[in-house]
Order: sequence, then C-alpha cells, then structure tokens
Amino acid sequence: MAARVAARPGAHTIVAIATAGGAAGIGVVRLSGPDALRIAAEISRGRLQPRRAHYLRFHEPDGAVLDDGIVIAFPAPGSYTGEDVAELQAHGSPAVLQRLVELCIGLGARHARPGEFSERAFLNGRLDLAQAEAVADLIAAGDLRAARAARRALDGAFSTRVEALAAQVLSLRVHVEAMIDFSDEPIETLGGNEVLEGLASLGAGLAGLLADAERGRRLRDGLHAVIVGPPNAGKSSLLNALAGSERAIVTDIAGTTRDLLRETVRVDGVELDLVDTAGLRAGGDAIEREGMRRARAELARADLALVVVDGRDPASGRAAVTEAVAGVPQVLWLYNKADLVDAPEGIDEQVLWISARTGAGLDALHARLRALAGAGDAAAGEFTARARHVEALRQAEAAVGQARGQLEAGVLELAAESLRDAHDRLGEITGKVSPDALLGHIFATFCIGK
Repeated sequence: MAARVAARPGAHTIVAIATAGGAAGIGVVRLSGPDALRIAAEISRGRLQPRRAHYLRFHEPDGAVLDDGIVIAFPAPGSYTGEDVAELQAHGSPAVLQRLVELCIGLGARHARPGEFSERAFLNGRLDLAQAEAVADLIAAGDLRAARAARRALDGAFSTRVEALAAQVLSLRVHVEAMIDFSDEPIETLGGNEVLEGLASLGAGLAGLLADAERGRRLRDGLHAVIVGPPNAGKSSLLNALAGSERAIVTDIAGTTRDLLRETVRVDGVELDLVDTAGLRAGGDAIEREGMRRARAELARADLALVVVDGRDPASGRAAVTEAVAGVPQVLWLYNKADLVDAPEGIDEQVLWISARTGAGLDALHARLRALAGAGDAAAGEFTARARHVEALRQAEAAVGQARGQLEAGVLELAAESLRDAHDRLGEITGKVSPDALLGHIFATFCIGK
C-alpha cells in the first residue's frame, strides 16, 4: 500500500455510517469537523444543545421528511475526535442511512476514509497510537476476555507503562550526554555505576513489558501453531480432530499433503491459527519438496510447533524433525496413534500421547494449548498488543543492552546513540515517533465509521 500523508485535523468535515442496525434496528451517521454541527442542525432543523439528545425529524432539501430520530452534538474539544462531532441516530434502513450521508455531503462534508475518526482523535491528542489501535481491537474482539483486554489498552494500561519506560530512557540518556562533556574524568566519578544500575532496571522493565505484550498479541491474533512431522504420522488427522470437521484429506499414502492448509479454530476459548504442512523427510518429488520448503518457511514465523510423530517409533520421528523446529519459540511433541501401542500417561511437559483417530489425549492437549496461549493466567492489567508493538519492544530491549555494554567499555557516544534508538522505538508504539507510512498502514485497517 502506498504511503499516505495524514490529513490536517479539522481541514474537512467527514461523514460515515458508524453503525447500521438493519431494518428493525438503529443506525448512526457520524460527522466530525468544523461544519459538523451546522450540517446536523440544517438536516434536523433544530437548535442543538451540547451533549443533549434531541428528538427531531431529518429533512430533505425540499422540506420533505426523510426520517425521525435522535441528534446529539459534541462540541470540540470534548469529543471522540477532539473536533466538533454530531451523531444522527435514525432507523436502521440502509437506504435511509445512505441518504443521510448523501445529504451531509451535499452540505459540505466528504466521505471518511477507513479509520479517519480514530486517526483524527490521535492527531488531535485525544488518543495515542496504541490506544487508537485498541479501538479496532475492541471492535474485533472474539470473546469477552479479548474485549476486556482491548478496553484496558484503550484506557491506557499499555501506553502508561511504555511512557514510564520512555521517561527512564530519557533520564539515562540525558545523564550519558552530560558525561560526554566530561569524558576525561573516570566513568565512576561521573556516576557511571548509577547509570549502569539504571540500565539494568530499565532492561528488566522492558523484559517484563515485552512478555506481557507478547501475551497480549497472542490474545489479539491467536496462537499461530504449525503442525509438522514426518509423513503418515497423523498431522492431517490432528487438524481434523481440532477443527471438528474433515478439513484435510487423510490417506495411508505418504506425502498426501503437498501444500499448506490453514484453519482457524477456537479451542476452549483459545484461538488457534492452525497450519497443516507437508511431511518432512529426505527425497520426494518436486511438488513434495516444494511443500516441505513451505513448511519450513511457515515454521520460521510460528508461535508454536505441534510436532506429530508415530508413537510406534517416536525416536525416528523426532530425528526427522528436530532440526526443523529448533528455532520455534514453543514446541509440543505429540506421540500419535496411542491406540496402537501401550502408551504411558506422559513423559514430560513437552510430550503428550494422543490418538487423533479415537480422540484419546485430546483433552490434555486442549489444556496444554490453553496454558501455552496464556489462558487462565490473565492478570488484572492484561491488555491487547500488536506484532509491531512486540517488535518495537524487542528492538528497544536490544538497544538498551547495547548501551550497557558500550558504557562498560567507556564508549559514551555510542551508548548515547543506543539510548536514543531505544527511546525512538518506544515512541513508535505510542505515536511519538510515527512515519506517515506507518500511520497510513495502521488506520487503513479500521472500519469506515471509526
């Protein structure tokens, strides 16, 4: 997508259907901008008082009544966007709502771009960037836990912690910059030990927030789990068992699965983005080799590898796959076909005996998946986060680690530069450092009315 420069807040009045309730429900048309209150007053022909619900009729230019409903005016700056905002609540007919939008455009408004209301709230300082993203996360929440976590992010639970860490970075950065002016003095004399202690504390804070943000990312995006293993181990059977339907073709022929098969399933409240892959083995024809290449590429971005091996010979199965899953953050070994062997209850925390055919062991697998996704471990301050937040925190943590090593080596200029980089990475999360291309990408994913 091409980069987009954000519109200057207040330059135009925008309009969109915020909600459409269907023929029996209520629909809302939302306006924001310098002419929002004037347009709403002209359509409703009423005198609008701030933050009061007015029951009025909506008129065509020739005076004919289009509908009746509620009009609420929110003068700037006390509105969602920080601009003048008006809402027209009408009966939920799509035709009526669309006509209201046309009337607003005829009076000087223009169609809102996707996410432009939240974008203006960000540009006007009503929300920071992480909070604006939480609006979209709240709308898209698939369950109550995700909705509550998104609400906490919208209330600033995530942003407050980011800003506190950014303040620590800034304080340490100022200290190091001051030390540069007296670089002839011993670092201990200049308070170097105090800075090193501060960097250690900052690193611990970043590590804690990174762990919480990663948990929040999994809560928002689901757990990206890749099913891998040698041919004929039962990978496709496991996908079908978890999905509850015959999603993958299952045969006794080795190499039946040639390409990636994706399925999003919810297991006891945990969303899993499951990917079934081609069996990993030496050889195979050109198509099968391409399938194995794609399987390895999918593993490179997996949160979890579900490694399925034949329980009748688990050692050879593990040998065929161990190298491929070495870089995956979490690996769960599943010894399948437990119904064909005298399987023990279990081996260790990373191994489960199951039978995808009979369902044996699947309850234990569900419990393990819940634990790996963090379900049941929700803290009071749990919040949603995004992949870009996690990556920014990782980069900030790495920069702080570099700064510590550079300070210990007495290279103050590089330490100051590393701290500046850490500060910028944290600023990207809340929007203090936000290239237009980043803003354009983020807000383009919102729905029109937000």
